[in-house]
Amino acid sequence: MDSSSQPGFRGLNVWQKAMDAADAIYAASRSFPREERFGLTSQLRRAACSVPMNIAEGYRRKANPADYMKFLRYANGSAAETETATEIAQRQRYLQQDAALELVAQYQEIGRMLGGLIARIERGNLPKDSGAAEEA
Repeated sequence: MDSSSQPGFRGLNVWQKAMDAADAIYAASRSFPREERFGLTSQLRRAACSVPMNIAEGYRRKANPADYMKFLRYANGSAAETETATEIAQRQRYLQQDAALELVAQYQEIGRMLGGLIARIERGNLPKDSGAAEEA
């Protein structure tokens, strides 16, 4: 589904990148050992899914900018959690270093984008439902 021309949270570049990054986490974690199914695999996937979910939930609450920013901060925290879990997976040799570095870089970019979106909202510049992709 091409989300770039969708209104609402689907039009946010940061949501789109978070969805792509979550897909990458699922693909990377498919090869984790079976004994990690309810451990690191589950934790990593839940953290990765939490990022776009919190962006979406916050967007729907944007009538109250404080609520919106709260959910964006949750998303940013989940991005940091995903980075950390990715590094743990690499240290345990479940991921190759280059794959882990790429995933971490994706989540660092998402974190920067979320920080920028939070700053915009703090300045009173809420994203609009224009149907075109937003900057963040």
